[in-house]
Amino acid sequence: MSVLLRNISQVHTIIALRSAAIVVQILLIFFVNLGLNYQLPWQPLFWVILFEVIFTLASYYFYQGKQASSGELFAQIIADVLFLSLLLYFSGGATNAFVSLLLIPIAIAAVTLSSLMLTITALCAITSYSLLLWLLPMSVMHGNMEGHFIGMGINFLFSTIVVAMVVGKMARSINQRELAIAAYREEQLKQEKVIALGVASAQITHQLATPIATVQLLADELKDDDPENPVISDMLIELTRCKESLSAFRQMVFNIKEQASKVTSCQEVFDQINKHLTLNYPDIKVTNTTYHKIEDGILVDSSLVPAILNLIHNAIRATKANNCAEIELTSTCNNDLWQLNIRDFGQGFTLSKLSQLGVKPVSSEQGLGMAVFLSHASLERLGGKLELTNHHKGGALVTLSLPLAKRN
Repeated sequence: MSVLLRNISQVHTIIALRSAAIVVQILLIFFVNLGLNYQLPWQPLFWVILFEVIFTLASYYFYQGKQASSGELFAQIIADVLFLSLLLYFSGGATNAFVSLLLIPIAIAAVTLSSLMLTITALCAITSYSLLLWLLPMSVMHGNMEGHFIGMGINFLFSTIVVAMVVGKMARSINQRELAIAAYREEQLKQEKVIALGVASAQITHQLATPIATVQLLADELKDDDPENPVISDMLIELTRCKESLSAFRQMVFNIKEQASKVTSCQEVFDQINKHLTLNYPDIKVTNTTYHKIEDGILVDSSLVPAILNLIHNAIRATKANNCAEIELTSTCNNDLWQLNIRDFGQGFTLSKLSQLGVKPVSSEQGLGMAVFLSHASLERLGGKLELTNHHKGGALVTLSLPLAKRN
């Protein structure tokens, strides 16, 4: 969005400058003809300014709220060089006091266009100035004026090089710094969201510990009174899972605080994931494919496997919502990266969800968004990244990548 607004603002600035230049051009022509009694060729100047006005009006209506590409900005600047060159040609050529105005399009190109387009703009301006010098009548080349005009040409060439190189380099440096600051701010906002979610999770987990312990005592008493009741047995199993999850969360918080991490083989991580799926989702068919060696390992902390399981849980929800019971997991090691592909057989991601998932928490009927956001943050902390796409055969495809590590 910021790039869009910047391009719109740039093209409108160029159009506004050209509009102001047209007014100044008309006033100067009247001043020179009426005030200084110097007769300029009215007809060719009139046609040049008329075409300039038509081009400016057409550009104004065309770019109302519309994005201008770099090529279109380049065309606008080249048009300014052309109009200015024609006006100078019909009003004295290189002897015109305003010939140095050819440096203005170069300065604008230096802060708006790429290096290649800036170079072309500078060459066009130099060519224009050279032609204006070449087309000067011999009558003005008396005395030492020839050396004077040659000096003016060298001065214009030097000024063009300085403006193109210095202003262009400064503009690119400022642009890179702005992009770095914007990326840093975005990362800071993301980390603030992660910290806020972590604090909220810790508070809720702490509050849940007491009621879970109370329910556990009540369930144990019910089990003593009716040991054969299957409902009580199932409740005890779920309570045990809750206690294990709370214990794992506490351990995870401690490990993150201590920044505890270790190198673990990709196969071991893959086996942990499949063991969890076998225990908790026996009704889901998991198609496993591996393309890695036994010695391939990655740097792992206590948040990695839960982050991956969050993504897999989302894939299972999407698959079940589409009346299917299958997911595909593919583990691959290449180019010093471990990649895990998670494909579901659901409806896939919408374009709006693809632009938001992983960047911020997103609400959805299937619970997508929060888990993806947290998983993305966990992977980034380990130097990995997360990619969300739609599979060409249907369903969503989640690809997480982590750099391979050498085992000690």
